[in-house]
Amino acid sequence: MSIRHLPLLQHNDGIRFKTSGAGKITLQERQKQHMARGLPKQKPIPGVKEVIVVASGKGGVGKSTTAVNLALGLMANDQSKSVGLLDADVYGPSVPKLMNLKGNPELTDNNLMRPLVNFGIPCMSMGFLVEEVAPIVWRGLMVMSAIEKLLRQVDWGHLDYLVIDMPPGTGDVQLTITQNIPIAGAVIVSTPQDIALLDARRGAEMFRKVHVPVLGLVQNMSVFQCPKCNHQTHIFGLDGAKELAHTLNVELLGDIPLHLNIRETSDKGQPVVVSFPDSPEAEAYRNVAAAVIRRLAELSR
Repeated sequence: MSIRHLPLLQHNDGIRFKTSGAGKITLQERQKQHMARGLPKQKPIPGVKEVIVVASGKGGVGKSTTAVNLALGLMANDQSKSVGLLDADVYGPSVPKLMNLKGNPELTDNNLMRPLVNFGIPCMSMGFLVEEVAPIVWRGLMVMSAIEKLLRQVDWGHLDYLVIDMPPGTGDVQLTITQNIPIAGAVIVSTPQDIALLDARRGAEMFRKVHVPVLGLVQNMSVFQCPKCNHQTHIFGLDGAKELAHTLNVELLGDIPLHLNIRETSDKGQPVVVSFPDSPEAEAYRNVAAAVIRRLAELSR
């Protein structure tokens, strides 16, 4: 019987041909070899020791704010470490606003873009290359080309950590980045809300499929504390991300409160970790950064 006449079985990782014995193993190996031939070879970014991606299954959960404050928290926890920030959200770049940066990158003699720097963090974003309010109406191939340039045509110098603010979802950009560069680990950001957690789980499963370690989950907007009476309200639910972390067998890296201070400092381009370093909100981000470093150390053993 030819392969095309064999019945199919559906598994969690896709469709498999129903065969038996050694034939099943041989077929799976052939599929893996065929897939591997079509994948680009991963190449490290020159000068960058470790890449940390910050992702979410959906937009609106505070991923970019978390990525920015994570980068600043990494540097705040250890001043000897150099940290960079890459905004890979081509359609909705937020890093220029969050980091209070404007202008076009200069070019080096090697025709590489020099990152713009604020708060000691070199940053690169598509937002530096287009008008602030200009919509980016591109098809997939143009987006992939832009991502390739952001990955390969930037002079980062020497970085201990490069934090990449990924676009929401599990699409072409995520696959392009994970297949092109070695990634030390992924941080998944979610609110405790059920609908956000569903997408966060998809994001975590995607990274597992492409063999990127999931460092853990960040539960953002975990609780709101009234500034007048200090009463705490769990607007988006209680411990949803903590329960998901347990289900996925990954760590909960920390809780970030829903706080006016975070929103105001972000809108002003003065992230809370640098503008209010002694605040509980800044401490929460630094704790997440410390947990990320600890998880990276555990994975490298």
